Amino acid sequence: MKMNSSSAKPLVFRLTRGADLKQSILTAIQNNDIKAGCVASVVGCVSKLVIRLADGNSTLSREEDFEIISVSGTLTPEHAHLHISVADAQGAMLGGHLCDGTIVSHTAEVCLLVFDSYEFSREPDPDTGYTELVIRQR
Repeated sequence: MKMNSSSAKPLVFRLTRGADLKQSILTAIQNNDIKAGCVASVVGCVSKLVIRLADGNSTLSREEDFEIISVSGTLTPEHAHLHISVADAQGAMLGGHLCDGTIVSHTAEVCLLVFDSYEFSREPDPDTGYTELVIRQR
């Protein structure tokens, strides 16, 4: 694997009560014409959590207060591949693939990194059965 040097520029914003976390990140990608990026940090709370589990098919939906512990993922112009981990009121952790319908309860502070010298896309991979990340230098 060859390492390429590239600078990243930040894009930061705050979401408020009722915002759909994943859809809000997708809107930021589109509004800022992001060709390649990643999530640096998300801090906040959600009142509804919708995640796809590790088996790749099952989803879990819960309506209760959760503290966002981390969000990570890659950003392409059409897609945000995001994973989330949260803690419930007792501190028990849940995590998985972030799905539409995860709703911010109070606030979510979102920090993204944008890579201007790259272009990310997703293409079908017959080995995994999913669309996988394709990286091109611009």
